[in-house]
Amino acid sequence: MSTPPSPDTLYPIAGTTRTAFLRPLLALSPQVTNVTAGDYSYYHDHEDPRRFLELCVRYNFGIGQLTIGRYCAIAHRATFLMPAANHAMAGPSTYPFAIMGGAFADALPLTDYPWRGGGDITVGHDVWLGTECLVLPGVTIGHGAVVGARAVVTDDVPPYGVVAGNPARLAHRRFDAGTVERLLEIAWWDWPADRVARAIPALVRGDVAAISRA
Repeated sequence: MSTPPSPDTLYPIAGTTRTAFLRPLLALSPQVTNVTAGDYSYYHDHEDPRRFLELCVRYNFGIGQLTIGRYCAIAHRATFLMPAANHAMAGPSTYPFAIMGGAFADALPLTDYPWRGGGDITVGHDVWLGTECLVLPGVTIGHGAVVGARAVVTDDVPPYGVVAGNPARLAHRRFDAGTVERLLEIAWWDWPADRVARAIPALVRGDVAAISRA
């Protein structure tokens, strides 16, 4: 049996540069330390996946963390809105006067604004994010979840949940509660890559029992 593909390969699919593994892609921008991705997670872009940080991770001024697990599939221009996108909402105006400088900045320094805030974004393992979906600050997407194309994810997504719409709502769960619990216990994404390779028929076509046997 051949060896698994290397997770350090930037373009894993022969003959195309439209799909890139995220971990080596992020390594091209070592100055960005708050965005991480696990082995074999990939981003596909119809033009150039190397622009992932520019086009898909918005308002990233080093505030908050974006953590993407292993074996995630991220479609064209799925977007993560980082916490710095938020505005202060405690007073009558949400306008960020201070960033415009001059007397606007003198009146109230940016550091004194009552920022609305927003937490880290966490994407679990084996998550599929559809084309042009939008994930807001503070959201956790559980393992095995699916986010529909152009969905706007404002709340956490449960493991193996499928969400769609604006705002995104739970359409259904991929498996019953007992099966989800067992899949989370198995945590196949933590296996060595050669073991994953042997288990692919069970992972793609099988069930929990087949994965357990694998």
